[in-house]
Amino acid sequence: MDRDGTLIEEKGYLSDPDNVAPFTGAADALLSLQTAGFKLFVVSNQSGVGRGFFTMREVERVHERMTQCFARNGVRFERIYVAPEAPGQPSRGRKPSPQFLLDARAEFGLDLPSSYVIGDKLSDLECGWNAGVKKCILVRTGYGRKLEEEQADRLAAAVVADDLAAAAKWILSAP
Repeated sequence: MDRDGTLIEEKGYLSDPDNVAPFTGAADALLSLQTAGFKLFVVSNQSGVGRGFFTMREVERVHERMTQCFARNGVRFERIYVAPEAPGQPSRGRKPSPQFLLDARAEFGLDLPSSYVIGDKLSDLECGWNAGVKKCILVRTGYGRKLEEEQADRLAAAVVADDLAAAAKWILSAP
C-alpha cells in the first residue's frame, strides 16, 4: 500500500516524524488483514529527497515513527520500499513502476495475482495494474477523493473505498 494519504495523513513533503498521523481505524484495518494472513508492504514515492527538500535519513526516521505507531496495535510491515527520485529522474521503483512489487514477489514469495494494492493516487493503482495484482483499491483519503472527481473514467478497473478500513473490509469479503 501507499504511505501518505493512505496509511497516514497527507502532510505534503513529510520529513518530521513528529508529524506522522495515522488515519483513524488504519491500525485496526491493517491488523485485520494481517490476521487473515496478508503480508503488509508499503511502497512510497518520496520525491522530496530527489528535489533536495530532505534526506533519506529523514524518510527513515518518519518510517521508524510510523512503524512504531502501527506496532502498538500489533501491525508489522514486512518491508517499506522507497523511491527517492523526483519525477523525471531515472528510477528503478518510482510508481507507477511495478518494480518494488516484483521485488517483494522475489524476496517474500508474494503471490501478485492474489494481492491487492491500496492507494490514493493514480500512480499507486497503475503500479498494481502493471504488476498484475488481483485488485487495486483507491481510498478517498489523501488525494483519492479529488482523483475520483476528476478522473473517474480512469478508475473503472479499481474499487473505490472511503478509507483504509473500508478497503480492508472489502478485501476480507472479496470472493
